[in-house]
This record gives sequence, structure tokens and C-alpha cells, in this order.
Amino acid sequence: MLGSRDNPFVWPVRVYYEDTDLGGVVYYANYLRFLERARTEWLRALGVSQVELLASQRLLFAVTAVNIRYLKPARFEDELAVVVELARRRRASMDFEQRVHRVSPAGELLCQATVSAACLDADQLRPRPIPAHLFPR
Repeated sequence: MLGSRDNPFVWPVRVYYEDTDLGGVVYYANYLRFLERARTEWLRALGVSQVELLASQRLLFAVTAVNIRYLKPARFEDELAVVVELARRRRASMDFEQRVHRVSPAGELLCQATVSAACLDADQLRPRPIPAHLFPR
């Protein structure tokens, strides 16, 4: 499956001026944006529309935990590759392993994170089983 350890999903990102701090280094919180965008694009690549899930099934995903480690800085105009791997899927939640690499001959690892997300009923904001058709095993 796309996004598995055998077939990781990779989303390209370029660092814009707005992503950086006064020193031209990516502001730490912006890595969370990069990770979020990659997970959204992973879902889209699987044919899952979050807008349709909300409208037709009243279902949404919410991040419940993030463990992130910053290893090296990204800078203005760097090209990055954000990797998504679905590490674990439970009845109503998922854990992702994500990495941010600088696109260069060395492919330097800049950041790594574990992100947990829950499937929720949009009206009650309570956990709900992930529909089987979204992520066939």
C-alpha cells in the first residue's frame, strides 16, 4: 500500500521566505505544517477526499499526539522531501512515521516525527471506527 514501509509516500516541499525565521532557518513549528500537508496529500493519492468524508459520512481525522525530533536546519529555498509511512492502524486511530529530508545528493535527514491521528465523528468529536474501505489491508 502507498505509505507503507515498503512503499513510502513522498511529498516535495520548497522552503519559502515565510517559512523561515530572522536567520533564514525554517521556524520549528512550520515542520508540523509540512508533515500535515504530506499526510493530506497521501490521503488524496489514495483517493480519499477529506471534504467528501466530512460531507457524506460526518467523519474527520484529528492529530492526538506528535513526537518530533529536529536534527538539522532547513533553509530558505531548500527543496525538501516529506515522507509518510503508516506505521500502525487501529480500529479508530493511526500512527505515522514521518521524515523530512533535504533533497540533495546526500539526502540529509532534517527532522523525524511520530504522529498519531484519531478518526472522529464530526458532530460529537468522539472516536469512531475507520471505515474499512479507506485503507484495505
